Amino acid sequence: MRVVCPHCKSVNNVPQRDSYAKANCGKCKSSLLDTKPIELTSVNFDEIIVNSDIPVIIDFWAPWCGPCKMMAPNFEKSATKFPLKALFAKVNTENEQHLGARFGIRSIPTIIIFKSGKEVHRVSGALDEASLTKLVAQFI
Repeated sequence: MRVVCPHCKSVNNVPQRDSYAKANCGKCKSSLLDTKPIELTSVNFDEIIVNSDIPVIIDFWAPWCGPCKMMAPNFEKSATKFPLKALFAKVNTENEQHLGARFGIRSIPTIIIFKSGKEVHRVSGALDEASLTKLVAQFI
């Protein structure tokens, strides 16, 4: 399966398994098991969505948004449960207004799940860790 490195954003081919003890990027040698959400921009958005065989979970947020700040730790904790099962990413709609407009983001936070390069689900409003984890698990 194709997986985007969270560090250098290069595409890696990784054998599909139930769990991984070790998986490193072929280019930068960093761990592919790192679950820290990556920042998406207009420059890298399409490339990452299209080149990821695992679901991409995107949090559309803004720095001035109280519910976004409240949900951020839940998003990061949920990400730790899905190494090489889902890629968690964030789009700052303040900096990336084009992406917010492109996807019709009317309220934040909004979570959009992409699979095989296509949007498969969307939910607006802050989610707690359990709800977010349950939502993501449906698309694994």
